[in-house]
Amino acid sequence: MSIEGVREGLRERKKRATRIALSWAAIRLCAARGLDDVRVEDIAAEAGVSPRTFNNYFSSKGEAIAFRHLERARQITEELRTRPVTEPLWEAITNAALTRFGLGHEAHTENVDVQQWISGLRLMFAEPALQGEIYKADAQAEAELAAAIAERTGTDLVRDLYPHLVAATVGATVRSVTGHWMRAGSPAPITDLLTDALRQVSAGLPVP
Repeated sequence: MSIEGVREGLRERKKRATRIALSWAAIRLCAARGLDDVRVEDIAAEAGVSPRTFNNYFSSKGEAIAFRHLERARQITEELRTRPVTEPLWEAITNAALTRFGLGHEAHTENVDVQQWISGLRLMFAEPALQGEIYKADAQAEAELAAAIAERTGTDLVRDLYPHLVAATVGATVRSVTGHWMRAGSPAPITDLLTDALRQVSAGLPVP
C-alpha cells in the first residue's frame, strides 16, 4: 500500500472514531436528560470537539444517536464477511452479531446505573424525531447486510428475495431483542437475549 493509501486509511479511521464518540456522547446525554434538554453544544463538549465538528458529521441529534445503531449493524456485516465459508449461514450470522454487538458499550456506560440507563433509553427512543432517524438507519443497515448475505450464499440482490428476507429477519430480531431488553423489569444481558432469539429464528421459530 502506498503512503497516500496509509494516510487515507488513517484519516478514515479517525473520522469513524469521531463519529462513534459523538454518537455515544449524544446517547449518554439524551438518555440522562431527555432529547429536548440536550444541545448540540453539550454533545460536542462531551465528546471533546467543537460544535462545528459535530455539524460536519451530523445534521441533528437524532442522526447522531441513530449512527450508533447503523455502525453496529455495519460492524456485524463486516464480521459476517470474515466468517469461515464452511460455517452454516445462521451460525455465522449469530457469531458475527455476538462478536460486534457491543460496539464499545462497556467503555461508554461504565459507572452507570443500569435501571436509570434503560429508563432513559426507553424515553429517548419514544421520541418521534428519533424514530424517523432509526428507521432510515435500519433500511440502510439491512441493505448492506443483504449484500453480504448475497455474497455468502451466491444469490443475486436483484433477482433473489432470499438475501433481503434474511437481512430483514436479522434486523427485526435485533429490534425485538432491544425492545424486550428495555421493557423487561430485570433484564438479562442483552447478548444472552440475542443469542436465544437468533437460535429460535434459525430453528424456524417453533411454538414455545
